[in-house]
Amino acid sequence: MFKDNLVQLRKLKSLTQEDLAEKIGVTRQSVAKWEAGETMPDLEKSKFLAEILEVSLDDLANYEVEANMGLGIPPKGKHIFGTVTVGDKGQIVIPAKARKTFGISPGDQLVILGDEAQGLAIMKADHFLAMADMIKKGMEG
Repeated sequence: MFKDNLVQLRKLKSLTQEDLAEKIGVTRQSVAKWEAGETMPDLEKSKFLAEILEVSLDDLANYEVEANMGLGIPPKGKHIFGTVTVGDKGQIVIPAKARKTFGISPGDQLVILGDEAQGLAIMKADHFLAMADMIKKGMEG
């Protein structure tokens, strides 16, 4: 996982092994060994790699393309939770990892926003109302 993710992300950022090594302060050979799976960087270097590659450390180390619809690692703070099926009455089940990540609990109210060009967005109602209130106050002030 790690070695494959490192190669994919480095290439996505159009970095050579030499470029990446220079940013981290290691030799090109170190990066080559990480990408070959011969060695692993220490935690500090791994954290720095994740920052440079703009992904979470967890995704850098554990992300599995096959388990995520064949899609590459999303940028830090972005998520691919999988697919859901719309039921007969339009209901969907929000994946457990998404509920945990965004603190959605049974009984929470959600706002569904739509843009015909970009699609749907789902937000917790209290966050949406707080944002709307900030906008309203900004327009008044």
